Amino acid sequence: MFYHSTRGAGSVSAAEALLRGTAPDGGLYLPDVLPNCADLLTSTLDYAGLAGRLFTRLLPGLPGEALEGLARVAYGPQFDHPDITPLVSVGENRVLELFHGPTAAFKDLALQALPRLMALARGQLDPGGRYAVLVATSGDTGPAALRGFAGLPGFTTLVYYPVEGVSPVQRAQLLALGQGGSRAVAIRGDFDQAQAGVKAALAQPAELLPRGLRLTSANSINIGRLVPQVVYYVAAIRQLLREGCLQSGQLVDFIVPTGNFGDVYAGFLARGLGLPVGRLTVACNANRVLADFIQTGVYDRRRALKRTLSPSMDILVSSNLERLLYEACGRDAGRVKGWMDQLRSQGHYRVDADTLAFIQRHFSAHASNDAQALDAMRRVHQRHGYLLDPHTAAAWLAAQAQPPSCRPRVVLATASPFKFPEAALRALGQPVPGDGRALLSALARASGMPVPAALSGLEADWGMEERVIDSAALVADAMGRVAT
Repeated sequence: MFYHSTRGAGSVSAAEALLRGTAPDGGLYLPDVLPNCADLLTSTLDYAGLAGRLFTRLLPGLPGEALEGLARVAYGPQFDHPDITPLVSVGENRVLELFHGPTAAFKDLALQALPRLMALARGQLDPGGRYAVLVATSGDTGPAALRGFAGLPGFTTLVYYPVEGVSPVQRAQLLALGQGGSRAVAIRGDFDQAQAGVKAALAQPAELLPRGLRLTSANSINIGRLVPQVVYYVAAIRQLLREGCLQSGQLVDFIVPTGNFGDVYAGFLARGLGLPVGRLTVACNANRVLADFIQTGVYDRRRALKRTLSPSMDILVSSNLERLLYEACGRDAGRVKGWMDQLRSQGHYRVDADTLAFIQRHFSAHASNDAQALDAMRRVHQRHGYLLDPHTAAAWLAAQAQPPSCRPRVVLATASPFKFPEAALRALGQPVPGDGRALLSALARASGMPVPAALSGLEADWGMEERVIDSAALVADAMGRVAT
């Protein structure tokens, strides 16, 4: 198995795809074939064992024993639940909790594995090489990347985030973790500008870099982010089978809070591996560019970005959609490149009828606003004693809008409500403290839930000095930092 670009560049090994992050032509890597992994649904492996087995099948060329050992370390005691991603019942829905990792967000499931995968690839292809990992974040990827790469020889991490586009908890995490050789830098702008700047920096000529240094990315444009995310789809389906909630030949529908399209695309990859994945619902906030696209076939970013209570979905340019477009149009790299060029130059594109029909056959979409999300958080807590975060609330609303079905329905819970304490307190009808350092303890009292261990003590990091630059200066800032 090799990996090739969605825009036509030549094939590379799994190790090279991991280290490059993106293809030289700007495309994203995908495997040329997908093995059937349905047998994993009957395995007795624990989560780490399941991950290791999947890694060996999707990342050939890397030593299997090392991959399985790596998975055992990635999904260890830094997760506060023995099942890693427990599947719980909340009313008529099943909720897949993806927030039990060291930064209390689903990004930990990928970013506890990706740095170790990249280190393994480095040892195979470039022993002694130095890598600067550039990351754009809307709030959750940054802390998870800083935590995942911390102390890893050969790698430094540089994270850019919108100064007005993250929650107080996310900001405190970024500043606390961005120490030593790694840094978190705020930009005056939004996530899309941060992401565009990081992509531009990654495209800089190698001769501009210090000798022996390579730039790469830990965003979900790196295939090494998506492969670990497939694991929790496998684990969820296997759990439903074990509980007798899924019959032979039956499919499972997943509802996914969606920003950059990586999480939901991992579900599409799981389907390609022979798993019984049914309809994938893309849950959006008021920035409904993906919902509009799935419903009409027109992708149009020519609109003002709205700042919402679910900042990880405050995105207008959804990078991983390119991977779906590639599959939907029959792997026609020329057409994909044309759409991406048109998006960059004109701000919009329209796909053909066959491509749209493919997408609508597998995906649906639903958009909601902040008021609806707060109401859903309040109602679910009142009725079921379960507190959603605002991103998961968008997915809950999308699930409630689904027509009745005999299929099991799984809502992906992508963050702890403690990552967004202001929204959670508002949903519970409680006052929001003026002093940010009191937010977590206030939510613990109001909800009757303990502050997650991953966030305990974070109040001490409030008020750390924040470096802010203009978004237009991102490339120069990144190149200057990696040169020192």
